[in-house]
Amino acid sequence: MRVTSGDPVSDTALALIAAVAGGMASVTGFGIGSLLTPALSVRVPLKLAVAIVSVPHFIGTAVRFWMLRGHVNRSVLLTFGLASAAGGLTGALLHTRLASPVLSGVFGALLLFVAVTQFTGAADRMRFSGAVAMVAGALSGLLGGLVGNQGGIRSAGLLGFEMPKETFVATATAIGLMVDAARMPVYLAAEGRQMSQFGAPIFAMILGVLFGTIAGARALRRVPQRWFRTIIAIVLAALGIAMIVQAMQ
Repeated sequence: MRVTSGDPVSDTALALIAAVAGGMASVTGFGIGSLLTPALSVRVPLKLAVAIVSVPHFIGTAVRFWMLRGHVNRSVLLTFGLASAAGGLTGALLHTRLASPVLSGVFGALLLFVAVTQFTGAADRMRFSGAVAMVAGALSGLLGGLVGNQGGIRSAGLLGFEMPKETFVATATAIGLMVDAARMPVYLAAEGRQMSQFGAPIFAMILGVLFGTIAGARALRRVPQRWFRTIIAIVLAALGIAMIVQAMQ
């Protein structure tokens, strides 16, 4: 399978989308896979797109983690995070067997629900700790692995913890890095041969993600803390609506 100049989404377009995705991820803790996977799936099958995007996703997440490493909440990382990584690996293994448009639509509705609870203030009464945090992490990882949008569902779960914006993004990033480390060998084993034919678009997405990640880290410092959870809710609502629309097509 070769990329040609007639492809509906060019390498340049992918680089620009990747820059936006990297910037959004630096502000919210997720967004690279949510934006790049649908864009690339116009050119290649969705299963292969998920695998290819895992490469720039891993690199962008690693750079973001290095920039924010001092803000990680280790307690959340070792409870919610480890459970999320285990759930994400399970979801990635089950993805090809259980993923369906209906499933994506259901999880899109779930993200909308989380966003609504943030807007209405109902989320203020939902806080995770102990065993509940482990269960929430495992479920968010499993559901995210099944539909290929782990970051959004994971961040929806992380809203159950009271954390400053830098800590939220840093912890979400650290968890994302663990999930990437768990799932990438699965993708490489299953799709490695086909992925090797897409060196140019992968390189373009990596460049875009790196640029956006660095620019977005500067933007995060300027976001007022009181607006942060609202921004997360807005992005989750947009992602939920996009998943529902995609499921209906």
